[in-house]
Amino acid sequence: MRPTWLRFPDTVNEKAARVVATGVVAQAALFLATRWTFLLLTLAFGFAARVLAGPAFSPLARLAVHVVAPRLGPAKTVAGAPKRFAQGVGLTFSGAALVAWLVGSTTLAIAVLVMLVAAAVLEAGLGICLGCWAYGHLVRLGVVSSSACVECADISLRRRPSAA
Repeated sequence: MRPTWLRFPDTVNEKAARVVATGVVAQAALFLATRWTFLLLTLAFGFAARVLAGPAFSPLARLAVHVVAPRLGPAKTVAGAPKRFAQGVGLTFSGAALVAWLVGSTTLAIAVLVMLVAAAVLEAGLGICLGCWAYGHLVRLGVVSSSACVECADISLRRRPSAA
């Protein structure tokens, strides 16, 4: 059994996730402008920390969850499993970009990072989480258990905003 501080939350505030995505876009854009390796390291670390323990060890996620998102109004909770999967995808892309950069494959590193930025822009600006979308397809294909996210298996179960 994993300690409670080393668990990804069952539910996630969608607003905090979008703030984190905004931070990812900013950090990646700053790397693209400066080419400072340190920024790629911190980007990959942030994704690894969030996959491992949600916001517990990620300074960006802690800022999003505890400072920024509460100021954006009531929380909009969504299932945590798809968001964790999305963070894993982000870790894969940021890690691949970091490795490519470190071995001197600049073009590959930038291409992978641009794909990551595109996905993060969709999440930050429109609330479209490509990792969550892929997770839902994996549930429907039977690759991932639907018990982790019932809404992912049946999109009709998603809450619709009330008219009031």
